[in-house]
Amino acid sequence: MGGARILDGRSLAKTVRAEVRAGVDAFRASYGRTPGLDVVLVGEDPASVLYTRNKEKASNEVGMRGRLHVLPSSTAEADIARLLRDINADRGIDGILVQLPLPRHIDAQRVLDLIDPAKDVDGFHPMNAGMLALGRRGALVACTPAGCMRLLGLAGAKLEGANALVVGRSNIVGKPMAQLLLAANATVTIAHSRTLDLPAICRRADVLVVAVGRAQLVRGDWVMPGATVIDVGMNRITLPDGTTKLVGDVAFDEASEIAGAITPVPGGVGPMTIAMLLANTLEAAKRRQARGV
Repeated sequence: MGGARILDGRSLAKTVRAEVRAGVDAFRASYGRTPGLDVVLVGEDPASVLYTRNKEKASNEVGMRGRLHVLPSSTAEADIARLLRDINADRGIDGILVQLPLPRHIDAQRVLDLIDPAKDVDGFHPMNAGMLALGRRGALVACTPAGCMRLLGLAGAKLEGANALVVGRSNIVGKPMAQLLLAANATVTIAHSRTLDLPAICRRADVLVVAVGRAQLVRGDWVMPGATVIDVGMNRITLPDGTTKLVGDVAFDEASEIAGAITPVPGGVGPMTIAMLLANTLEAAKRRQARGV
C-alpha cells in the first residue's frame, strides 16, 4: 500500500452522530419534544430490510424517535400514497425516507414527489433538488453527497479553483455532488457512460468522486498523483476461490499508491450516509420548529 491518507468514514460518522446527539438533546430541552424520523420499506429484500433496520436503530441511538413502516411488496401505490399523506400530516414527524428501490409496479418518482419537501431528509424531492441547483439556501441535501463533502473536509481538500470530476450522473449522487462542489467554487466536470477517453479526464482531476456502480472501474493509473479520491461505489465480486468481497468503483490497492487521500470500501462513504440522514432530520426539525409548524 502506498502513501495515500485513508479517509476513515466510520470514525467521521461517529463524530457526526455525536454532534447530532448533542443537537437532539438541545432541541428537546428547548422545545419539549424529540425529532422524529419515519422510514417506509416496501417489500422484503434482505439488504433493504437490514439497511432500514440500521436507520431505525441509528435514529434511536441519537435520541430521535425512529419508526419503520414495513409494507408487503404487493402493496398498491395508492396505499403507499395514503401512508405518506398521513406521515406528512403528523406534526411529530420531521423526516420521511422511502427506501429505494421500490417494486417494479410502483412509480418511484411519483411516490417521492408525495413527500413533504420540508420532511424530505433524503433530498430527492424536486423542490430540494431544484433549490440546490439554484444555489438557494434551505435545501435538504441528499445524504451521500453531503457525506462526501464532509469526507473532503476531513481530507483537507482545497476545493476553490480545483478541478473536480464526478463520474456518474444519477439524481441520487452524481448530480447533487456536482452541485455541492460547484457551490464550493470548484471547477466541475460530470463524466458518464458516454464520456470519451474517461481515463485522460480522470487524470486531470484534483478531486475525483466516483459513483457508477461498476466494480474497480477506475484504475490506479487513471488517478492524478496527490488527488483526493472519494469512492461511492459498493459492489460485491466473486474471487477465484469462490468467496466474495466488497469493493468500490475504484481499484483501491492501485489508486492508494498514487492518490493523496482516498476512501476505502467498506468503511468510507457508506457509514456517512446514515450519519448525514440523522443530521438532515435534526435540521428539518429545527426548520419546522422555527416556522412554528
